Amino acid sequence: MSKIPSNLRYTKDHEWARLEGDGTVVVGITDFAANTLGDITFIDLRIAPGANLTAGALFGTVDSVKSVSELYAPVEGEVVEVNGELDATPEDVNTDCYGDGWMVRIRPTDAAAFERLLTAEQYEALLKE
Repeated sequence: MSKIPSNLRYTKDHEWARLEGDGTVVVGITDFAANTLGDITFIDLRIAPGANLTAGALFGTVDSVKSVSELYAPVEGEVVEVNGELDATPEDVNTDCYGDGWMVRIRPTDAAAFERLLTAEQYEALLKE
């Protein structure tokens, strides 16, 4: 079974979101998504700090030995940081998707948007469907 930390929120597209103390939301892909993709070879984050994203907007792609998968923003807001380390070490998403494998940090326009994402229990139920 995939790791599903209870302190995170999730999307139906298999992104996770973590609310930080400063109100920003850190985003990455779930353990389930990383395992499904297999060995990740390249991550194309098509955004830069200062960019504005709408919830559900495409912000990049993940290339693996199996396929290419699109990345979607879980919340609307301003991108405040992009994980540039993934350019050199995209495999961090396979080995530590909830840590070093994070992708972007967003300052949400609507602070309550995070709470509307799937809980760990809801995400786990989605995976069982």
